Amino acid sequence: LTTRTADLGLYLAVGAALAGGSGLALADLPAADPGWRAVAAAGIAVAALGKAAQLPFSFWLSRAMLGPAPVSALLHSAAMVAMGGYLLLRVPDLLAATPWAASVVAWAGALTTVALGLVALAQRDLKQLLAASTAAQLGFVVLAAGVGGVTGGLTQLVAHAATKALLFLAAGAWLSALGTKQLSALRGAARRWPEVGVTASVGLLSLAGVAPLSLWASKEAVLASALEGSVLLFGVGLVGAGLSAAYAGRVLGVLWGPTPDGVQSQFDTEERGDRQVPAVVVPVLAVLGLAAATLGLLTLPAVIRALRPGLGGEAPVPSPLELVGSAVLALVVLALAWRDQLPIPRWATSWLGLERGFRALVVAPTDRLAEALARFDDHVVDAGPTGAARAGLGLGRRTARFDDSRVDGLLGRSAQAVVGLGRRLSWADEHLVDAAVTAVARGLRRLGDLARRPQTGQLHQYYLQSAVLLTAAVVLLVVIG
Repeated sequence: LTTRTADLGLYLAVGAALAGGSGLALADLPAADPGWRAVAAAGIAVAALGKAAQLPFSFWLSRAMLGPAPVSALLHSAAMVAMGGYLLLRVPDLLAATPWAASVVAWAGALTTVALGLVALAQRDLKQLLAASTAAQLGFVVLAAGVGGVTGGLTQLVAHAATKALLFLAAGAWLSALGTKQLSALRGAARRWPEVGVTASVGLLSLAGVAPLSLWASKEAVLASALEGSVLLFGVGLVGAGLSAAYAGRVLGVLWGPTPDGVQSQFDTEERGDRQVPAVVVPVLAVLGLAAATLGLLTLPAVIRALRPGLGGEAPVPSPLELVGSAVLALVVLALAWRDQLPIPRWATSWLGLERGFRALVVAPTDRLAEALARFDDHVVDAGPTGAARAGLGLGRRTARFDDSRVDGLLGRSAQAVVGLGRRLSWADEHLVDAAVTAVARGLRRLGDLARRPQTGQLHQYYLQSAVLLTAAVVLLVVIG
């Protein structure tokens, strides 16, 4: 949920990039309109910091440690959390073109290296320690993106992936054997299973920044870029590097220390251990140990340029004094932590209270909002259709009564009137129309009979009729004339 919430920044960045006219190509984002470019940079920064478990989103990685060790070795060292840092390393021009973005990203990474380094130093569970260390080490990647040290950031990303995958698998091997990840129960585990102990020690020494192992070289490249931009950033990053040596030395002291009496009572507290390390794990640890020791060679050209300043180069490179100084600092802190002579910040055990703060500031208000919306839904939204249904039912009943008392009565009376009119029309048809038709027919029949009477066939009658008609015509003419 935390990383998905942060991922909303990517949607914001996509919309800003399209609105700003730059398109979605990462290389084209700096050409966006300045206002929309700032929005895109903010969205990418939020998404990347959330995915990389940087402040203030770091706490989700603690809960992710509930998964199996092989899952942690993949997702929480090389695949999932690494994508946040990788995204920032892909957009250095966008960060540089946005006035505030590069500084915000750089300081977020630097502060995470210190804060989560303290959290790692305070942990009693090995996987929790490695989880906090993951956030802290990725802080160097984020710092590199903020100061433009892409080469050092990429080297740190790759070297950390191999180192942390090695350590997560070693933690899983000891969990399988002893049934616990608690540091108090792992005392002397490296002596008991030296093949795991030696490879894990290589990873821890690399994590501590011991020369010439891989994370020593990559951190130096990042710190050189930070020093060129800000002495204060360099100082904070150097403190983070010292804390890396502190918690790595603490784990080394536990793993190689003598086994105290009564430690076996702490076995099998998380699962049933079988008191042996799976054979398939050993060659995998050997390969990862070799990578953790040698991947720093990716920065070898930078180291050569540092030893031969006349060559120059675009990327800042650490000076010989910086290389030697960081190596000595790592050894000193490592030795103190191994002997358990460093104070443990117990107040940082609960991951600085980040989860409680997130629940108080985000989850609790969201829950209250959800409850308020649920009540609104129950009393208004759901009640609305119910009230409308009741009103509709009442209207239906009143309409039914109106239909029975008015419409049906009117229709009944109309039907009776039509029936009465039909009866009267029927009587008029029978007694008036039919009688008139019958009378006319009878009159015409009589006229026909009268017309047929003169037609006897005798000529003197025809002559007489003609003479009468002629006389009548003459009289008519005389009268008219």
